[in-house]
Amino acid sequence: MRFPFRRAALTVALGAVALTAVTAAAPSPEPAREAECHTRVRGSHVTARCYNGNATTDRVQLHVQCTHWWDPAMDTAAVAVGPAARVVLAQRCWLQVRRAWVTHTPG
Repeated sequence: MRFPFRRAALTVALGAVALTAVTAAAPSPEPAREAECHTRVRGSHVTARCYNGNATTDRVQLHVQCTHWWDPAMDTAAVAVGPAARVVLAQRCWLQVRRAWVTHTPG
């Protein structure tokens, strides 16, 4: 009596595996690509030059963290960089820059 029960359980399990395999084979969307940015710090001035070699628009924003506590951190406005376009972002601290980075947002 146990043999037919095991066969039924095995059939159900194989059906679930086949369904999972079909679902996993679906194509995934292509990951978003970002513009290529190079940041340069000279004294208290920061410049970021970005080039978008992709077919989609990327929004870039420069963030600057200053060394001294009384010197506020500065951010530029987000700028859209279209396909095959370049943009230059600039910001500064009063005295010294601790770090600078660029963030990307699709679209």
